[in-house]
Amino acid sequence: METLMLKGAPVRDAVFSVLKGKVASAPRRPGLAVVLVGDDPASAVYVSHKGKGCDEVGFHHVTHCLPASTPQAQVLSLIAQLNTDPAIDGILVQLPLPKGIDQEAVLLAVDPRKDVDGFHPVNLGLLVAGKPRFVPCTPKGILRLLEHYGITTAGRTVAVVGRSVIVGRPVSLLLSLKGAMGDATVTMCHSATRNLAAVTASCDIVIAAMGVPRALGADAIGEGAVVIDVGINRIADPTRTGGQRLVGDVDEAAVRGRAGALTPVPGGIGPMTIAMLLENTWEAFARAEGVDA
Repeated sequence: METLMLKGAPVRDAVFSVLKGKVASAPRRPGLAVVLVGDDPASAVYVSHKGKGCDEVGFHHVTHCLPASTPQAQVLSLIAQLNTDPAIDGILVQLPLPKGIDQEAVLLAVDPRKDVDGFHPVNLGLLVAGKPRFVPCTPKGILRLLEHYGITTAGRTVAVVGRSVIVGRPVSLLLSLKGAMGDATVTMCHSATRNLAAVTASCDIVIAAMGVPRALGADAIGEGAVVIDVGINRIADPTRTGGQRLVGDVDEAAVRGRAGALTPVPGGIGPMTIAMLLENTWEAFARAEGVDA
């Protein structure tokens, strides 16, 4: 069986094209503020990609880079300023935060109307109620990618491996809602799931989001299943510059030819997450300005 590779770049480019057109006729440029605390290399790369995306679609953006030693009170003060800044429509706090800073307290400090990551309890609660305001970017990107490639979810069985509030829980909720790209029967799997491979192998769609490199092999994927690999893991590879390379939570080599469709790592869900972040920022701007989203 030939496995269709579900690349995120074409979908991202389509989203960017739509956003460019909207910005061209907007009363002002939508604004995104990123708060980066510490010097985590992966976080710095992600923030750089987000800035490039803003430049491409025409958003105003600013990145506040703070040292890892920054007191929590200073971080909260910065967020309070951004909450009231009329030029800023969306606020993103890059995770993880350094030790000594209460991540929950920082995320709670973000105005829910500017929480374009969708992590604030108010926005998560709206999602649970079936009335989402901001959908977390990666789950939103997963559904948009499936839609782009004509992969339906209604009536299908889905295994979500991982239960984080960033990916696992919200994507499970989205897939269970009534309507387009929902109406699925969802099983949420995690570290206490018995016979994990047997559970995932019985499902039409598998979403791997547990952060364990190549944890799901051929025995965990049913013939013809759609596999969405959210994992971004660095493993040692002396043949690569820097001695490392990126792999997903799925053993891509093992499931190629078995899965009907598969997202590559890198190049699958990563571009979608950034595209949905900018789309959420536009939606925040539209609400603030009273224009069509």
